[in-house]
Amino acid sequence: MMRVFITGMGVVSPIGNDVASYWASLVAGRSGAAPLRSFDPGDMPYRVACEVKGYLPPAGRLVTASWPRATQFALSAAQQALAAAGLSIGEHNREQVGVFMATGGAGLPTTEHYTAQLAATGWQGLDLYSLMHLLPGEVSAAVAIELGAQGPVMTHALACASGHYSVLEAYHYLRRGEAEVFVAGGTESSITPVTLAAFGRMGAMSSRTEDPASACRPFSVDRDGLVAGEGAAAVVLETEAHARARGATLYAEVKGGKLTGDAYHVTAPDPDSAGAVRALCGAMQQANVAPTEVDIVYAHGTGTPLNDGAEAQALRQAFGASADRLLVTSIKSMIGHGFGAAGAQSLVAAVLSLREGIVPPTINYTPDPAIDLRIVGNVAERVAARHALVNAFGFGGHNVVLVVGPGE
Repeated sequence: MMRVFITGMGVVSPIGNDVASYWASLVAGRSGAAPLRSFDPGDMPYRVACEVKGYLPPAGRLVTASWPRATQFALSAAQQALAAAGLSIGEHNREQVGVFMATGGAGLPTTEHYTAQLAATGWQGLDLYSLMHLLPGEVSAAVAIELGAQGPVMTHALACASGHYSVLEAYHYLRRGEAEVFVAGGTESSITPVTLAAFGRMGAMSSRTEDPASACRPFSVDRDGLVAGEGAAAVVLETEAHARARGATLYAEVKGGKLTGDAYHVTAPDPDSAGAVRALCGAMQQANVAPTEVDIVYAHGTGTPLNDGAEAQALRQAFGASADRLLVTSIKSMIGHGFGAAGAQSLVAAVLSLREGIVPPTINYTPDPAIDLRIVGNVAERVAARHALVNAFGFGGHNVVLVVGPGE
C-alpha cells in the first residue's frame, strides 16, 4: 500500500483568501466574526457570522456570476492548491487526477434564491443551469471540468465532517492505486435565513451580538453556541512515487484516518462519546501511530456546550494519560463553523503547524473545570510536533479523524 503526501494547499476563509494570509491570521488570533452582512436577520438574535471578505471570483471557462458561492470557493481553493503543488493537468495525466470536493449543504442558499425567484418571475425566469446549481454534486463536477481532471469525481455530504471525509476517501483511493493525484477538500456558503433559523431553533447558535469577535468560545466555561462560517479548503494529495518522480514538495504525510457512526441522534453527540473514541483510536491504529506520538489535536470544537464536552471526553478516553500533554486547539473560535469546509480548513492549519512548529490559539478562552485538557488558549504556542490529529464530527453521528505527519 502506497504512502500519500500533501503537496499543495489552498484556502478561502473569513480571515484570508490564500494560505499565507490565512495562516498569519490564525497565528495572530484574529477573529473573522462581524455583524451579519448577507441578509437582514430581522428579529432573530443570531446577528453575527464569519463571512468571507474581499473575495474575487476565480477565472475559468465556465465561471459566471450565477455560479453558487460555494462552487466558486471550491474552485478558488483547488486552483491555489494546484499552483502551490506546481502541478498542471493535461492530456498526459488527466485520467489519473481525481476530484473529491465535499459540502454539507451547498445547494441550500441556491434553493432559497430560486424559490424566491420562481415566485417572482415564474418558471421561465430561472437560470438555464438552475437545476445543476441546486445539486451538491455540482461542486466536484464543476471543479473537475475547470481543471480538466478525468479521474474519480465525487461530492461527499457528511454534514460538518464532509470536507474531512473527502480527504480520507482520496487517501484510500490513492493507496489502492485508483489514481495518482487527487484534489480534495470541502466548501460551504450556507449563511442564509433558513440555515441560521434552523440552527437557532436547535439551540446551537451563539446569541452574543455585543462583541462579534468574542462570540465563539470553544471549550470555554461560558460558551453558548457556534458562529456560522463559510469558505473552502483544498489539498493536493499524491502517491509518494508520483510526487517524488516530479520533485514535488512534500508538505505533510496523511498517515491514516477513520470514519465511524454514532447511531445515536440526528444532531446530539453520543453522551458516552463511543463513536468518537472509536474514530480516534481507529485513526491512530490505521496510521500506526501511538497516542504518545501525537502532539497536536485540531479539535472539532464548535463552541456548543454538548459537542465540546463530548469531544473533550472522547479525547481523554482515547488518549488516557497521554491526553495531559496534548496541545488542543479549535480554530473555529476565529473562522466560525464552516460546516462542510470545516475539517479541510483545520487540516490545512494542522499541516502548517507541523511545518512551522506553531499551534494557533483558541481565542476567547476561559477554562472550563469540566474539560480536563491542555487547551491552547488565546495565544499561539510553539511545539516541535511529530504528528497532528484532526477531528471533524458531523450531525447525524459522522465521526472523521485524520492523522498527519511531517513531510520532507
